[in-house]
Amino acid sequence: MRVVLLGTAAGGGFPQWNCACALCAAARDGKLPSRTQDCVAVTGNARDWWLLNASPDVRVQVAATTALRPGPGPRDTPVRGVLLTDAEPHHATGLTALRGAADLKVYAPRPVLAALAPARAVLDRYAPWQWADSLADGGFVLAGGLVVTARPVGDRPPAYVPPSRRPDDRWTVAYRVEDLATGGAFVYAPRVAAWTPALDDLLETADCAVLDGTFFDADDAGTGQLPVTGPGGSLAALARHAGVRRIYTHLDHTNPLLDPDSTAWAPVTGAGAEVLMDGAGFVV
Repeated sequence: MRVVLLGTAAGGGFPQWNCACALCAAARDGKLPSRTQDCVAVTGNARDWWLLNASPDVRVQVAATTALRPGPGPRDTPVRGVLLTDAEPHHATGLTALRGAADLKVYAPRPVLAALAPARAVLDRYAPWQWADSLADGGFVLAGGLVVTARPVGDRPPAYVPPSRRPDDRWTVAYRVEDLATGGAFVYAPRVAAWTPALDDLLETADCAVLDGTFFDADDAGTGQLPVTGPGGSLAALARHAGVRRIYTHLDHTNPLLDPDSTAWAPVTGAGAEVLMDGAGFVV
């Protein structure tokens, strides 16, 4: 199974267009690399590719990835569909860039599918897609020999969802993707409200985890967002899974992990976690 980190920044990317903080300024000056918004591509056979989330930067991300280029026919694409972790704009609005591609399949939990109903109606006018519940019992199998299991990891809906539709514990999910041929498995959880037994369960038999690295510590973390460090942070929880490769993604523009020379970098990487760049690929 091949995995490519198409984008590794949180919503707004890095640098953010309207931010003049020290980190964003360093990126504009070329001292730190820019990053596009969180999105991952995965395949089990190097022919059928699936996107994990569809960021607003997806057109640029796909164009920059040789394996995702169209062909051999003039309208052929190796992209078979999208697995959404949530309904946040920076994870779902990239679907509009994919409009017109025939026979794509989009998986998402039911609250997310409902929230995206207006967009779904528009997209289906260009080319009908299949829309499926990612939390259906028993998981699901993807073209290319991949089997997927989803678990809820957050109950915070996007800000645009009306209050009457907000209560639900399935607004954010994590995915475990396994290669049926080799047994290799990785977990993708770019937004996590708090560490739960569900995450431990997904990681128990995984080889790699691509996890929420939005905020470095609790001082920066917003309400309902798990920080990397601290007593309740993900880094401490990941210590229970020492055999799992740990990669942080979804980095907010305020996160000092964007700078390898920061004092934040050594403790995190010294604990065995990685912070990779856009375009990084690896085999699971």
